[in-house]
Amino acid sequence: MWSSFWRSRDRFSLDELRYLTDQLQKVQIVNNVNKNFVIETLRSISELITYGDQHDSNYFDFFMEGQVMGEFVRILKVSGIVSISLQLLQTMSIVIQNLKSERAIYYMFSNEHINFLITYTFDFRNEELLSYYISFLRAISGKLDKNTIPLLVKAQNVALPRSFEYYLLMRSTETEILGHLEEVVSFPLYVEAIRFASHEESMIRTAVRALTLNVYHVGDESVNRFVAKAPHADYFSNLLAFFQKQCIYLNGMVSETLKNPDSDTTTAILNVVDEIEDNLYYISDVISAGIPEVGRLITVNILQLLIFPLLLPSLQLDVVNDIQIGAITSLYLLCCILRIVKIKDLANTIAASLFCPPEAFVPDSETKLNGHAPDHGHEIHQTENKNVIEVDGCSKKILPSLSSSSLVHSEDIISKGVSRLTLRDALLSYITAGDDLQVLSSLSMLATLLQTKELDETMLDALGILPQRKQHKKLLQQALVGEDSREDQLFSSGRSFIRDGFSCELNGYLQNLKEQYGVACSSLEVGTSPSVHRFQVLDALVSLFCRSNISPETLWDGGWLLRQLLLYSEAGFNNQHLELLRDSYKNCTYALLEEARGNWPDLLVTVLRDEWKRCKRAMEAPSPRREPECMLLPLDKPSFDDVLPIKSSFVAGERMCKVVKVFVLLHQLQIFFLGRALPEQPPTCPPSDIPENSRARNAGLDVSGPKLGSELRLVDAVPCRIVFERGKERHFCFLAISVGASGWILLAEELPLKKHYGIIRVVAPLASSDPTIDQKHSRWVHLRIRPSTLPFLDPAKLITHGKAKTKAPVDGRWTLAFMDDESCKSAFSMILEEIDLQSKEVEKRLKPLLNHEGAIDVLDTSPHPPDDASSSTATPSNSL
Repeated sequence: MWSSFWRSRDRFSLDELRYLTDQLQKVQIVNNVNKNFVIETLRSISELITYGDQHDSNYFDFFMEGQVMGEFVRILKVSGIVSISLQLLQTMSIVIQNLKSERAIYYMFSNEHINFLITYTFDFRNEELLSYYISFLRAISGKLDKNTIPLLVKAQNVALPRSFEYYLLMRSTETEILGHLEEVVSFPLYVEAIRFASHEESMIRTAVRALTLNVYHVGDESVNRFVAKAPHADYFSNLLAFFQKQCIYLNGMVSETLKNPDSDTTTAILNVVDEIEDNLYYISDVISAGIPEVGRLITVNILQLLIFPLLLPSLQLDVVNDIQIGAITSLYLLCCILRIVKIKDLANTIAASLFCPPEAFVPDSETKLNGHAPDHGHEIHQTENKNVIEVDGCSKKILPSLSSSSLVHSEDIISKGVSRLTLRDALLSYITAGDDLQVLSSLSMLATLLQTKELDETMLDALGILPQRKQHKKLLQQALVGEDSREDQLFSSGRSFIRDGFSCELNGYLQNLKEQYGVACSSLEVGTSPSVHRFQVLDALVSLFCRSNISPETLWDGGWLLRQLLLYSEAGFNNQHLELLRDSYKNCTYALLEEARGNWPDLLVTVLRDEWKRCKRAMEAPSPRREPECMLLPLDKPSFDDVLPIKSSFVAGERMCKVVKVFVLLHQLQIFFLGRALPEQPPTCPPSDIPENSRARNAGLDVSGPKLGSELRLVDAVPCRIVFERGKERHFCFLAISVGASGWILLAEELPLKKHYGIIRVVAPLASSDPTIDQKHSRWVHLRIRPSTLPFLDPAKLITHGKAKTKAPVDGRWTLAFMDDESCKSAFSMILEEIDLQSKEVEKRLKPLLNHEGAIDVLDTSPHPPDDASSSTATPSNSL
């Protein structure tokens, strides 16, 4: 008898569960004396329930018969200790998360105990308790479906069964009880969760959003109506208001970065960008639930709280201190919204808004006719008009339009009033006259519009960015159905897409802007032919390729957009376009030939081949190669901590790479306009053989070049002296040698036992040596010694955003002392001759590339452009 009394119970047994439940029922009050016992009991019961659900149904039968859920609620009521609340919430979360059987889940939700726990007044001043509570709510939402969600809501006119018999009724009738409900009047799980939607802790916000998505994706119509009506619909406006604050904060960080480019704010900006995009992806997930009224609410709130009052006016409003932060940040946010939030009405409304003048989105009291806005404070607050947001501390002005000569002139806008200037004109003016970030931002916006599938083709056509292939497809379809039998339009370069359907669709969106949002558009561009708008875009892009103050990477983005708009021909261009592009290409060709005689001719062909492949991939890619957030970061961020001198070989190397990138882009566009496919490699000549009478051949070198420690003949070598360390003068034989496009300065030690032979001890690049005879010492030659390669050409050494910069390398300086003046002049002439041979070899290898159809003849021109090379146009030429 005594042995059975002392026998221990099996931890995972039904007897253990009975024992723990019995002990819990005996607890009448929880205090500091028994709280540890209660906590351990709750934890053990959760383990047993989870174990029984997966191994033995008798466990959960006892859980139901013993009304253990009721005991949990009772313990919470008789306890005022936070640790008990923590353990109870954790216990419920563990149990709910691990339940697998439908029977157990239905029982857990089939009484008011869950809703009691949800609505219980916990002390959320304890952050740990709030975290456990949110985890508890999220665990419940993970078990929601069309059959379980009725157990957690209250409906009008129909009393829901709140017992386990509900589950049996539902299983027997195979009907959804909630389908018979008229309206949901209470949903504690959802209502209590969205209270913390804007909590300062990101983990809590994330959990709440996951819970709401679980609710939306159940797809119950009654619940959908509940979340979309007041006051619960305020959740979506509050969500967009919170998103608006994040956008304002991002704008401030971008402003600070542009004011102080050296400040290390890149990481902070990217962190805010991640949060903003996470919010937009959440909004996209909400929309994907397919609740029409919710989609409408989100569309209206995005337009009224963000796009109309804040983003669109900023496209032509600029702060007085000339720092373009508002427009750039606004374009980035517009790109993100179009790219992530997939709502057709939203996308087309944004596109239609670009035909409106900026003052259409700003009250008359906020904008003057001369284009200046009054000052505001630094914080953004909402006025009585929900469409007006005041930004403190920023005086703004209207930017003049700098559209192409064929249509809108800035002087016309100034003389005839700002109503002639639309937001679309502002985008084009950034391309033609903006700085690098403005150009990139505008190109990104146009590319995003082009790739937005929710945007109607008629809207793309109105903006002037409908690709030619889609225009041809549209005309062909119209011809096939008999709408237009004029086949000449299908292949005509001067085709126009003026259709009644086009005008009606655009006017429909503009009318909706006026009726629903109070935005009136009186622009003259609304009735303009799409072909005119198309030529405006082409004018802007051609003007971009003729600019010399824009980075090659941004020009590549413009090239990608141009290729998307045109077919493999120059049919979409007029003669002025072609002439400007040819002039720009010529100027860039001259700049490339100058680099052949510059500081890095030995790397010129290699860099050109690499950039050719990169540019080809970028041009043929389905989307722009850079993400929209690049427009928020400084494009010309220095690669090194130190300021390099202008004559540094590294500065020359960066310039050479820019020249090559621009040349490759313009050359590939030339091939594109000729209707040819781009080759995988640029057409260059192979390396030439070493001439028999060359210094390299006389020295016994082959095409692999010199190697340290190898032997060579000292046929043309000149004796010299040099000091590498203080007080240690060394004697060498000096030799300048070129092999193809490569060249070296060699210092060799003469072999004492082998006359006219030596061992190579020092090797330095020949290019960029810049030899100079000392004016006071006629036997001295000064040389500049650059590295053998450029650090930024090595992918492992590339400087990326957010990484620390490296210390700038410097050029070396040598002073060689020769025996007499004649030896000094001989060495000096040797260097110049070999540099000339090296440059001529590079020019020879580039000859096939420069002599394609339509290009200039490099053999009949000097490396420098003639004085009247670009005098035929007033557009700035792209000579780098």
